[in-house]
Amino acid sequence: MAQPALPALSDAPITALDGSALPPLDGRAVLVVNVASKCGLTPQYTALEQLQERYADRGFTVLGVPCNQFGGQEPGSAGEIATFCSATYGVSFPLTEKVDVNGPGRHPLYAALTTVADDAGADGDVQWNFEKFLVGTDGTVLRRFRPRTEPGSDEVVAAIEAALPR
Repeated sequence: MAQPALPALSDAPITALDGSALPPLDGRAVLVVNVASKCGLTPQYTALEQLQERYADRGFTVLGVPCNQFGGQEPGSAGEIATFCSATYGVSFPLTEKVDVNGPGRHPLYAALTTVADDAGADGDVQWNFEKFLVGTDGTVLRRFRPRTEPGSDEVVAAIEAALPR
């Protein structure tokens, strides 16, 4: 079932982690991932960076969205988050400001993303850190992957490859 386009990806009032504007994402396939530095799933940063390196030149980017709503696992300041990601995982993909992905303060980007169902047909709240949404080059949300789905899994890689600009 085709999902609606996600105008919030290009229009949402979200900034980069350092407060600057995000790089342009229009026309790129984007894997939007809520991230945290002190989570059991934090090692997924390695595979996310590998995807970034593998596909960046083909019109793809990972977009990391720090969030502290799950067990307080992203408590750091913007500077601490940036240093951790760079020093520990060599992250080169863009990171946004820290936002809420659930609840009454949910960022508009996630208000749109969470209307999309996963492969089992479940939509709604983000379950935990490292939930992934693949957005196509036209802004359409193509797939939703739950937190335990590894970024380098065959299903995620196949979905990314299908979403790349032709």
